[in-house]
Amino acid sequence: MRKTELLIPAGSLDVLKTAVIYGADAVYLGGEAFGLRAKAKNFTNEEIKEGIAFAHENGVKVYITANILAHNEDLDGVKAYFEELKEIRPDALIISDPGVFMIAKEVLPDMELHISTQANNTNYGTYQFWYQQGAKRVVTARELSLAEIKEIRSRIPEDMEIESFIHGAMCISYSGRCLLSNYFTGRDANQGACTHPCRWKYSIVEETRPGEYMPVYENERGTYIFNSKDLCMIEHIPEMIDAGIDSFKIEGRMKTALYVATVARTYRKAIDDYQKDPALYQANMEWYKSEIGKCTYREFTTGFYFGKPDSTTQIYDNNTYVKNYTYLGTAEASEREGFVKIEQKNKFSVGEEIEVMKPDGINVPVTVRAIFDEDGNPQESAPHPKQVLYVDLGAEVNPYDILRRSEME
Repeated sequence: MRKTELLIPAGSLDVLKTAVIYGADAVYLGGEAFGLRAKAKNFTNEEIKEGIAFAHENGVKVYITANILAHNEDLDGVKAYFEELKEIRPDALIISDPGVFMIAKEVLPDMELHISTQANNTNYGTYQFWYQQGAKRVVTARELSLAEIKEIRSRIPEDMEIESFIHGAMCISYSGRCLLSNYFTGRDANQGACTHPCRWKYSIVEETRPGEYMPVYENERGTYIFNSKDLCMIEHIPEMIDAGIDSFKIEGRMKTALYVATVARTYRKAIDDYQKDPALYQANMEWYKSEIGKCTYREFTTGFYFGKPDSTTQIYDNNTYVKNYTYLGTAEASEREGFVKIEQKNKFSVGEEIEVMKPDGINVPVTVRAIFDEDGNPQESAPHPKQVLYVDLGAEVNPYDILRRSEME
């Protein structure tokens, strides 16, 4: 059995630390340039250094995305950025553009290079090409089935790694190469500035009747014809491993710490359980499914892994998320004994029943006994985002434990 890596996204330094604590084998992040998530908070070079130090102290690798499709004016900046990365020393770079790849080989000849899903990696010939160029790993296109991935595994060198998405948002366009955002807003998805127009509501217009908008009805609210469900393969880890996939990738560099912790913890336990005993994995399946449903999502699909998607993999009647839990904050080291220190993320109040989520899989129900601000003043609720608070929960809470509230009836 090949070693299976759990690869978790990080959109900020706090989320990186959460990913590390909640079970990542590796994390991937974007610097301030040349990644495909310009709207994410992203990392300064100093934050990348701190993140790498924290990850490495915990035996976790860090990969940096540089996966834009570059234009001429980008190349000098790419070279300068890679010169900076010489000093930072991530464990690998994730690249999609051949020109950017060649610059990385020139500037960082010893750096491990991974080829992004954005490069349309749909066949074993492509894998063999990138291996000959010096790539260590290639990320499969989301359009591949597990049978196709298994054939790729059989036709590439044993030491070449396959990375595939196991959970997260699906793109409406082939290998993420979307033109809608650029057309509507001038913000190029292939340059990292996607506005997600696939989630918008659309009508149709017949060319001889301009201005006459005809709704495509699924219900009275209209239709969201490009809106895909989210990928979830928690029930299919045996098939993913059997296909020869080395790295299970979670999508979501713009997600919250709660999302990252929930998904990382659940997949970590599922992978470990299966590798310990397949019967244990099956026995705990309801727990995995229950936990994965506690993060924000758009219903679930298995994508292309078992064949071409059909109408059941799209959401035609709305563009909203399912949100079963609300993120309240992550516990920090507290200088006040008996109180949990957090930076508040969403409103909660004294007397509410909430839950403490721990990295080891335990969820502890607690009641909010009291809330105090930094000056020691009591308050009945916490309505102000990013306010630093000290909370009495009457339970032992450790740094990196997450406070969340159920929104289910």
